[in-house]
Amino acid sequence: MNGQPSRKALKTSFRASPRSIRPVYTGGPVVLTRDGQWLVTTMEEEVLVTDVKSGLAIARVRGDTTAITSLAISYHTEPPTLITAHMSMTLRYYAFPESAPPASTTKPPLLTYSRALPRAHSAPILVSAVSPDSTLLATGSSDGIVKVWDLEGGYVTHLFRGHGGPVSALRFNFPVIPGEDRRRMELMTGSTDARVRVFDLRDASARVVGGGNAVKPKAVLEGHVSVVRGIDVTPDGKWAVSGGRDKVVLVWDMLAGNAVGQSSKKAGKAKATYQPKLVQTIIAQEQIEALGLLPKEETVSGGSEGRLHCYTGGDNGSVRIWDVLKAKQLGAMKGVEGVDEGGVDDDEQRGVLNVIYDSTSSSLVSVHADQNIIFHSLSTSSPIRQIVGFNDEIVDTIFLNSTASSYHSHLALATNSNLIRLYSTTSFDVRLLSGHSDMVLCLDTSPDHRWLVSGSKDRTARVWAPTPNGHGWKCIAICEGHAESIGAVALSRKADGKTGRFLFTASQDRTIKMWDLASLPLDSASLPDEPIKPRSMATLRVHEKDINSLDLSPNDKFLASGSADKLVKIFHVDFDASSESGASGSFKLAGTCKGHRRGVWSVKFSKTDRIVASGAADKTVRLWSLDDFSCLKTFEGHTNSVLRVDFLSHGMQLVTSSSDGLVKLWNIKDEECVKTLDNHEDRIWSLAVSNDEKTIVSAGSDSVATFWEDSTEVEQAEKNNALVKAVQSEQDFTNYIALKDYRRAIQLALSMSQPGRLLSLFSTIANSTAPAEGSIIGSLEVDEVLRTLPGLDLVRLLKFVRDWNANARTSPVAQIVLHTILKLRSAEDILAAFDSAGKVPSLAADGDDNKDDAEAEEPAEKKKLTKAEKIAAPISIKELLDGLIPYSERHFTRVDKLVQESYMLDYVLGEMDGGLFGGEVMDIDEQEA
Repeated sequence: MNGQPSRKALKTSFRASPRSIRPVYTGGPVVLTRDGQWLVTTMEEEVLVTDVKSGLAIARVRGDTTAITSLAISYHTEPPTLITAHMSMTLRYYAFPESAPPASTTKPPLLTYSRALPRAHSAPILVSAVSPDSTLLATGSSDGIVKVWDLEGGYVTHLFRGHGGPVSALRFNFPVIPGEDRRRMELMTGSTDARVRVFDLRDASARVVGGGNAVKPKAVLEGHVSVVRGIDVTPDGKWAVSGGRDKVVLVWDMLAGNAVGQSSKKAGKAKATYQPKLVQTIIAQEQIEALGLLPKEETVSGGSEGRLHCYTGGDNGSVRIWDVLKAKQLGAMKGVEGVDEGGVDDDEQRGVLNVIYDSTSSSLVSVHADQNIIFHSLSTSSPIRQIVGFNDEIVDTIFLNSTASSYHSHLALATNSNLIRLYSTTSFDVRLLSGHSDMVLCLDTSPDHRWLVSGSKDRTARVWAPTPNGHGWKCIAICEGHAESIGAVALSRKADGKTGRFLFTASQDRTIKMWDLASLPLDSASLPDEPIKPRSMATLRVHEKDINSLDLSPNDKFLASGSADKLVKIFHVDFDASSESGASGSFKLAGTCKGHRRGVWSVKFSKTDRIVASGAADKTVRLWSLDDFSCLKTFEGHTNSVLRVDFLSHGMQLVTSSSDGLVKLWNIKDEECVKTLDNHEDRIWSLAVSNDEKTIVSAGSDSVATFWEDSTEVEQAEKNNALVKAVQSEQDFTNYIALKDYRRAIQLALSMSQPGRLLSLFSTIANSTAPAEGSIIGSLEVDEVLRTLPGLDLVRLLKFVRDWNANARTSPVAQIVLHTILKLRSAEDILAAFDSAGKVPSLAADGDDNKDDAEAEEPAEKKKLTKAEKIAAPISIKELLDGLIPYSERHFTRVDKLVQESYMLDYVLGEMDGGLFGGEVMDIDEQEA
């Protein structure tokens, strides 16, 4: 090592940032709030509310442990209400939070349901819809029954039967028809029997109370030959569209032949003959899964102002815009970026499951079967934002810069996919890089973090460069030649204007290849139109098993490789870009580092010293010398394979990740772990360290990419502030005692969680040689404090009394304080104090809604409470009594025994003074006299 490490330069702690990338959608229903700010998605039996702009989690819903089948949002309350339908046939109401949680919150709050309707149907609820005025909720189940609920009262108002199969679509129609006496209130339903039914909600026979169950629909729209998946109607009730899996969209004139301005009697007669008219058929050439009408004032790319337009989404994976009355397609919005329509892998379907219109941003939100959610601009038909719902297993990650600045604009992730995911570090908007035909296994970047290199199971490595507009990356080179999957890549490290001039790739064929990248342009404005095919300058078979990791030294003179054969090998690298015949390069073995007992997963060069670090499946990290290839230090502490290793703090520290789901920070000089970071539930395959080393990203098999922010200075400042506050509090406590201001002294000791000071105070008062007359504890002022102590402080004091009572030395003071409290306060007052303490938000349990959910919460020891918080946390009345009664009985038993023994002592002393022996002694004295 060069020089002595400075303690001030070392990092001591990192904290998980709320910016961490987590799964937000794994399939199921999706809804968007009316203002377009929050997106509500499902993850099996859970619901997550996410802020669209920032990508941060707002709230979550745990559900009832069964899958969620439908979502709806009602605005009959403020804040709005989320209504969830579960596979258990239960409906639950959840109130949205009034605002987003603080930016520092790493775990979103858990919503508690305000109402539950068990067994709302006799079969699973498939679809639900809220009326335009947010007064009614319609639910359709798999047994073909539709129920209409009063949202405020929670009771059923209408019941409709007669569907020929499961209900597949619902739509309320509350138009105002000029000339009609009353506003129409209709419910349109679609079913697997390929029919659309229109029910009149004003029909008295449809009401549950006083009505029959065999309610006939107002009209039946026939024309589809397969499942109806979507229905929509214009606000004036004139036009309606329906789409299904028969690949057509039908356009209906809902007011055809309808008499306007008739009397009630005539209107009733017209109702009997009411039948909408089919006016247009749109051939979509794909199974329709979602459709809707756009407002006439909405600007649509390729459309005419004032025309009636609709959108459809289907199994082709794109969203299409149609002129409804002309049956003409105006445009199509692509699905997953970079994937051609129709070029879908057999095992990865990208069809559209749902499409949501967002009026606030004039966009369409498409939900895809591959768990991607895309926001499309209606005016440009281009994607403006993409959310990846589930990343599956993350195998590698790297920071990227889209411009020449040092700010990391993107984070690249390699997952169980042939697409590389590029996350914006500010908004978590995602772009996908397509090109590989099989799973991407490894990533690397240039020193300026602008070029990206990827290796894949398709036996190729690709080089990517930022496009001139700075909004994406383009493939500029494809390296082909390996016989097996490429599992490790390493790009030239020199940042001297010749960045990326050569590349190393390692494959499962046990070989390492060196590629010439000298012909690639350094200027992003002169990128080639088509990817070039670089030349392989050297190939060596270097290991006997799979090569898991490669790394180049900062000066590009050494290459390190780690393999499953337990070896770390170091190679000398020679590269000459100035040759007239073209660039030339080679590498040869310099030495072998032996010592690991199992396969090596990761190797990394130090940026400041001539050492290389390696992590292996033997749970250790080793440092090797480049001079004699000997092991300098060994770090032990992980309980499973060490998968990644990197240097920090100018080579004075290490950061490692392991299969045990932990990230550890090590001081190299002391050979000790100074911090363990825990935010993963499975193995951590990758680590990425930012240029300023203030951010570390760990990602792995749990589909979570955690951003760890350097909190060394913050925690030191917190410790300093806490120390200053403690000194000030101690001085205040001393001053209060000197002034005999017992109220403030006791409350200050309780707030500081210092039971020792309280014990000393009460002991002094109880043992006073001149107790106040009429006082229970010895001081009238202290009696008054205990009588008027607030509920939370009283509970904390009783907790301290319980602890004191467990010690024979401090039990007398505990009994005196307890006696005083029980004398001065009623049982109802004490119980009320415990009730109020249990409702304190900062100390109450995480607001879950049932016993099963509460048991599933994290245990108390994992909630990272400080020692002071553990001391100050209130307890229940049962816990208090369980701790007080046994010890109190023991103390009283000891006192009773002591009293009995005192009687025996009195008797003995009495007998000695003038009893049995006293008389005989007097007789002897008299005789001698």
